[in-house]
Amino acid sequence: MYVFAACAFIVAAVLGSAWVTGQFTTPLVDRTNGYVSELGARDQPWTRLFRVCEALSGLACAFGVALVPRAPMVPAVPRMAREWPGWLALAAFGLLTFAGGLFPLDCAALSDTLCGRTATSLAHRAHLLAGVLSTGAVLAAMAVLSARWRSWASWLFTLLTLAATALTGAGLAAGHGVGLAHRAQLTLIAVWLVYVAMRLLVVDGDEEEQVPLRVAPGRAGGVGGARGQAPDPTIGYGRPHVVEEGTGPTVLITTGPGAAWFHWDAVAVALAAGHRVIRFDRPGLGLSPRSPAPPSLYAEVARLAALSPDHPEQVIVVAHGVACWHAEAFARLHPLCLAKLVLVEPACPGGRRPLPAARSAGRWLPALGGTWGAAALARLTGPAAHRLLTGLPDPSGVYRMGKVPAAVAGEWLARRDMAADLLRLRADKPFPPVPVTVIDAYERDGCRERLPGDLGAALVRLPAAGRPVPLRDPDVIVEAVAAR
Repeated sequence: MYVFAACAFIVAAVLGSAWVTGQFTTPLVDRTNGYVSELGARDQPWTRLFRVCEALSGLACAFGVALVPRAPMVPAVPRMAREWPGWLALAAFGLLTFAGGLFPLDCAALSDTLCGRTATSLAHRAHLLAGVLSTGAVLAAMAVLSARWRSWASWLFTLLTLAATALTGAGLAAGHGVGLAHRAQLTLIAVWLVYVAMRLLVVDGDEEEQVPLRVAPGRAGGVGGARGQAPDPTIGYGRPHVVEEGTGPTVLITTGPGAAWFHWDAVAVALAAGHRVIRFDRPGLGLSPRSPAPPSLYAEVARLAALSPDHPEQVIVVAHGVACWHAEAFARLHPLCLAKLVLVEPACPGGRRPLPAARSAGRWLPALGGTWGAAALARLTGPAAHRLLTGLPDPSGVYRMGKVPAAVAGEWLARRDMAADLLRLRADKPFPPVPVTVIDAYERDGCRERLPGDLGAALVRLPAAGRPVPLRDPDVIVEAVAAR
């Protein structure tokens, strides 16, 4: 991600410097007194070329910000302090530059004495406004990031760019020298973008460290507790988030796709009176940090085995959705560890072949989940999507974290591989003689109709509804766990 972000900033700098060739291709634009953006005015011969370069430069800059990995917030290390205001300002600069390419000037505002004598279009005014705002945005980005990085080189570029901006304003007021100052300003911005790219390449990999764990204030212990929460689970990799309450026979709960531990609060409340209830978040979901590896059936089986009690105690596994595949594979690979299996709305593995492209894309998603782009996407869409699908609030801000949509996409891309592994296990490993309950709330389906018979399970059929069973019918799951 550091390399891709650096490349994007270099591309933005190169495309943003396309005006250099315009000094020779568009002689009608005054080099001393004319704006650089006049090269893309509608009445100029190479308008499309310079407008496209400006728009692509802005997009490349915004794309570079989206790919920058977020830095851990470790107070002892100044370079790891909060950088998000600076990156946000730089993204705004890129989007405003893109808008400037979309809305060109009607004519060469300063080079053409006849320009502006008639009413200007909305695009002309929008371009001028975007230019002013983008200048303010890039200066803010330079100042904030220079302060966070404590870099004298970045501060030098910032002060020189500020001086060139002031000279541009002075030249506009005096009616002379605007072109020279504006060209100096754009040159300094392009050089600074290259500096940002070089800095990203230097720090590549330095900040991918495991972050220390702490207890979340006000959320430790009890149902829905968040023990072992990282300061920011989005950053780096580490141990999964595990919540444990109650005493008695162990019940291990594994959530459905995209779900978090707190979706099972109602079930855990009822079971904790007579059981030791263990809930956990898979990598990237809930409060668990990301994993550098894509999801796999055997990795999830190993996770269930690690969270299960030591022999000879056996565990009751409750699984939902695609996690039912993990639970079934756990039963086939670790038959002596299992006391009972409760499968809630099990997914159908199907028989479609795995896609190599999906496997390759899945390897990139954990890294993408730690970028500023993923964080912005999650903040804009995550809480609303979660409330729409579940009808519940998000008390811990889980769905505002960029790692969550990346983890959900990674699990979706890994479905075919996990299904293929499960089908091979079914052919190679017999299912142990343990009690199984299947709770199904879907319409009749051939695959789901066969599963209870194949596993010798008791089937509990519920009417189809919009929300998942753990949210609307927790008592059914509790009864299935407690049944002899």
